Amino acid sequence: MAKVRVTRQFDFEMAHALWNYDGPCRNLHGHSYRLFVTVTGYPVNDVNDPKNGMVIDFGDLKKIVSDTVVRDLDHAVMISSRVPEDKFRNTDIMGKLKVVDYQPTVENMIADFASRIKEKLPRDVELYSLRLHETASSYAEWFAADNP
Repeated sequence: MAKVRVTRQFDFEMAHALWNYDGPCRNLHGHSYRLFVTVTGYPVNDVNDPKNGMVIDFGDLKKIVSDTVVRDLDHAVMISSRVPEDKFRNTDIMGKLKVVDYQPTVENMIADFASRIKEKLPRDVELYSLRLHETASSYAEWFAADNP
């Protein structure tokens, strides 16, 4: 049986600001993020199993990624915990505020997403890679082989 990679795409809208950054991204702004999740494994080889021939059911992968990443961040505002509280807590517009312990760059977000997703996958399915597009022409990639 051959090992196979399968990929599913997820889209979500999110705003962020880069604290203490020296460019325009220090200002609150949003992106239409596109996340590609690739997992690898051996397809089930049991004619009595309803998942026969699948590495993972795409519906199961959708639930994992939606529950661990997308639902939490869609239409949210993400900022670093280093931002002084008086800079953002005085407004009701920050209803879905996600304060993280890192600078919310696409590079740091993808590493966070990898750790969230990996721990929820079935034991016979491995996270192979992630690709997170911040814009149509700019993205970060994470590969399991680079992160043993």
